[in-house]
Amino acid sequence: MLAPATVVEQSDLPHSSWQRQRAAILILLMASLGAKAIGAATPQLDVEARANAEYQSLFQLYRHLHANPELSFQEAKTSERLQQELRNAGFEVTGNFGGFGLVGVLKNGAGPTVMIRTDLDALPVTEQTGLEYASRVRVKDDHGNEVGVMHACGHDVHMTCFVGAARLLSQLRDRWRGTIVMIGQPAEERGSGAKAMLAAGLFQKFPKPDFVLAMHDDAMTEAGKVGVVEGPALAGSNSVDLTIRGVSGHGAWSYTAKDPIVLAAQIILGLQTIVSRELPAIEPAVVTVGSVHGGTKHNIIPDEVQLQLTLRFFTEEVRSRLVGSIERIAKGMAQAAGVPPEREPIVKVREGESIGPTVNHPELTRRVGNAIASALGRNNVVPRPPVMGGEDFGAYGQTADSIPICMFWLGAVDGAKIEASRKPGGKPLPSLHSSSYAPSPEPAIKTGVRAMTAAALELLGRK
Repeated sequence: MLAPATVVEQSDLPHSSWQRQRAAILILLMASLGAKAIGAATPQLDVEARANAEYQSLFQLYRHLHANPELSFQEAKTSERLQQELRNAGFEVTGNFGGFGLVGVLKNGAGPTVMIRTDLDALPVTEQTGLEYASRVRVKDDHGNEVGVMHACGHDVHMTCFVGAARLLSQLRDRWRGTIVMIGQPAEERGSGAKAMLAAGLFQKFPKPDFVLAMHDDAMTEAGKVGVVEGPALAGSNSVDLTIRGVSGHGAWSYTAKDPIVLAAQIILGLQTIVSRELPAIEPAVVTVGSVHGGTKHNIIPDEVQLQLTLRFFTEEVRSRLVGSIERIAKGMAQAAGVPPEREPIVKVREGESIGPTVNHPELTRRVGNAIASALGRNNVVPRPPVMGGEDFGAYGQTADSIPICMFWLGAVDGAKIEASRKPGGKPLPSLHSSSYAPSPEPAIKTGVRAMTAAALELLGRK
């Protein structure tokens, strides 16, 4: 045992120094008394000590993943790295499943099956964080355009915590019974990865889960905290292509043409009335025009303009109403502008990039929240409202089996930055998908590993 004089009081050290001191004390205690003895007496301290002991290795993994991102449908090397990490942790691994997806299975006797999911893909964003390990990757996208690539949504944090939880759960096999299935899912940012893995037979070819868990980093919550929400957590999303067609002509003789650019501008403004005037004020929904493309030269009125929209909703009724209203407004305005019937607008929903809402199972979410609170402290688990962001994780709970799912939020921002942003004139925090988004890795990764491990242990059978 350590002599009392060697223990430094928390108040005497900065937060990060106190964490290192505490980790060192725990590891020394485990070494002197034996990991099994400490684990039996204080399981939460055991998990914390193991997470701290793994951190340096996990941080190197995080650096590698952050600096080497891959776009949706291109995640070959990312998948290979995670497959090797799971094999090293004792999992039986299958690669190239549902695209570049991977599945790792660890069986440990009879008991529940818990599935843990991470996403693999990055975004076509050129990183502007200034980090020493910032991504400098540039590749060709699906359209042949050269783009920068960045983990601007924190999937590198997700993967690192995923690997950390796999390591700890493997180390703690004397504490649980059942089966753990770890899945690395491709193409989350395109809304198609979960569908692809399910279509490939995820629930038929591997142990069928009793519960499915995931986490998502949070760009507005302090690192060290976890957010939970019961029921609807993230909105459904439809990607919609709207083609506005007209009649081309010379810019100097515009009266001889039917200008689709002017018509597109009118339609864009008209679409803004759908949510504000056609839906109840308490019904959450979003209609956003994210892209406008039309024309080739200053003095040419083009034949058509392409709009790309995203819709957000929590119910099928609202989704159908949004799509129907877009069609009605676009076609009605085209008719009013005198566009010939054969040139009316075309509305196309991209089914491959459309997802349903993510609805957390209330009872499962309460169990997960309580388990994480036991691990991190009740004050570090906070309620979160639903958000209009979309996630294809919800698909795992939308099969005929109605498997309970839960995604929780992982705080990823330094507390001092949050406080500074709240002061008058403070700099707003970069959001997810921002080229300036840079999570605070140490507290986020340690917290994520501990939280996911605690959640899985709560759901697995006990020895």
